[in-house]
Amino acid sequence: MTMEKGDRAPGFALPSAPGHEVDVGRLIGSETVVLLFFPLAFSPTCTTELCAFRDRWDEFSELDAHVFAISVDSPFVTDLFRREENIPFPVLSDFNRDVAERYGVLYDELLGLEGVGKRSVFVIGREGRVVYRWVSDDPGVEPDYDVVRDAVRDAVHTG
Repeated sequence: MTMEKGDRAPGFALPSAPGHEVDVGRLIGSETVVLLFFPLAFSPTCTTELCAFRDRWDEFSELDAHVFAISVDSPFVTDLFRREENIPFPVLSDFNRDVAERYGVLYDELLGLEGVGKRSVFVIGREGRVVYRWVSDDPGVEPDYDVVRDAVRDAVHTG
């Protein structure tokens, strides 16, 4: 099942580092939440994407958006990736693929690997519904950062 615009976003908690779980579900339904699913930490396009969001962080933090990046990498890897690239928001490990599966963003196979998350963006409004959805079947395609920012701005202003 793929999460679509207008669907109620499921809550979840995932580790950002070994032994440190982040409860995203407590924010869904009361805050604007942005989920950035990406295939694999340290891969070229993923690094470019998350660094682009890092470099534009002021635009998102000024909107009081809660941004979370999510990959199927282990929490050891996501924590190292966040630290080495100075990512100012949590990079979460969906190692068991539960969340990516619930959002419908898993490749059957990518580069010989099964169950890798598709590059995708979900903006969830304060009412807990998906207000923006972008999913790419091509792992080399980055989201349109201006469109994502505008979707967050719209979500913040309309709820």
